[in-house]
Amino acid sequence: MVRNIVQLNNRYIQDENQHRRYLEQEKRKKNRFMGWVLILVILLFILPTFNLVQSYQNLLKHRAQLTHLQKKYEEISNEKESQKAFANKLKNEEYAAKYARAKYYYSKKGEYIYTIPGLLPQ
Repeated sequence: MVRNIVQLNNRYIQDENQHRRYLEQEKRKKNRFMGWVLILVILLFILPTFNLVQSYQNLLKHRAQLTHLQKKYEEISNEKESQKAFANKLKNEEYAAKYARAKYYYSKKGEYIYTIPGLLPQ
């Protein structure tokens, strides 16, 4: 069964075809406009996201630096306390004499010095 379709080509059909083409063209323009708006929105979100990530990386770097500096501060504080304690011990003349004899091998007349590792007073 072969169907033969005959299309009418009157003024009404021409007007409807023109109206359909006009609507399709308007739809394409609208879709193009929405595409540009979408691209613009994406670009507007990329820059703040990049800045946010960069700020977060800086924050992590500063946190690591802070912990490193806190550890260093604790080490220096402990060393300072030990140096103060050592200085207070050196104010005692007996301890200072004992320390000088052990560290610098000072001796009195007639004494012999035998060095034993690990016996230096602290």
